[in-house]
Amino acid sequence: MSKQSNVLGTPLQKCSTQPLTGFMRDGYCSCCAGDHGLHTVCASVTAEFLEFSRSRGNDLSTPHPEYGFPGLKPGDCWCLCVTRWVEAYQSGSAPKVHLEATHLSALEYIDLETLKEFATEPS
Repeated sequence: MSKQSNVLGTPLQKCSTQPLTGFMRDGYCSCCAGDHGLHTVCASVTAEFLEFSRSRGNDLSTPHPEYGFPGLKPGDCWCLCVTRWVEAYQSGSAPKVHLEATHLSALEYIDLETLKEFATEPS
């Protein structure tokens, strides 16, 4: 388990290992110095979000086996860049989030009440 905290102030939980996500590809939406994209929001992606992301130049559904990326399908959990989640929220395309697996630093961009509205589990 990670020693970092989630948006609820408890230990950060794993987001996904199938597919393996996180900037460090360890399953966690951790925050680290090298992650300039801030991949801190654990989201359950939807077809609508995947299309939105593709329209913004980030195709997350096409597999890239040369990079070990299987491509995402609706229902997969993935560590999203916090600013992309906010952009999707503002356009009405934001996916649900797993609060226990969303890093505390996401609160610098999104308030907890908004995240709770998009929660996939009880908080």
